[in-house]
Amino acid sequence: MNKILLTTCARGGSKGIPRKNIKILNGKPLIAYTINTGLEFAKIHKADFALSTDDDEIKQVALEYGLKCEYRRPDYLATDTSGKIDAIRDLMEYEELKNGYKYDFIIDMDVTSPLRNVDDIVAALDILISNPEALNIFSVSPASRNPYFNMVEQGSDGFVHVVKRGDQIKSRQQAPIVYDMNASFYIFRRAYFEEGHVISTTPRSLAYVVPHICFDLDEPLDFAVMEIILRENLLDFKL
Repeated sequence: MNKILLTTCARGGSKGIPRKNIKILNGKPLIAYTINTGLEFAKIHKADFALSTDDDEIKQVALEYGLKCEYRRPDYLATDTSGKIDAIRDLMEYEELKNGYKYDFIIDMDVTSPLRNVDDIVAALDILISNPEALNIFSVSPASRNPYFNMVEQGSDGFVHVVKRGDQIKSRQQAPIVYDMNASFYIFRRAYFEEGHVISTTPRSLAYVVPHICFDLDEPLDFAVMEIILRENLLDFKL
């Protein structure tokens, strides 16, 4: 049986939405949605579940919702410029040393993109397992803009042009399909870390297209929108 580690990263600092990881969303802290999904998956698939945080209040809230945290994220991995992959790697190494075995797969769930369920994670994990050459898989949603058709960037001469040039692409329907990374979850083979990758996109990455609404909370407006969706029970899937 594969050894699986679930992780969730929730540092204390947040600029866009202060204290967003434990901000109340439709009656419970934001992090609780991720913890509930993680605990359900861990119970079914006999996985370990660990939290990476530098914040005592986040630790306490996580404990109240069933996730005990012994690890504490080092200060140098808790800054605005720290890479998330480095934080996941440090937590993985801590858990492996504590438990005495290595993990085959690491599943990271982002607190700020909680619109996922166990079915999503299982489906994505199955895709990764069935593609042994792939290093990782991450969640995506259909993009509202396409860099081949209706996204532009400014050049050094001050004029704008289409981000990705494609011959004879005159309509959105002709453009290649692209996706938005929605930051809900990332699944890594252990080889991803052994090869020293530092970003989630590699030459051997896969994408899991989430079959329902899914988006990341970056600004207060995002939080307000998700509050309405949950309060009015507008989801088209079981959270």
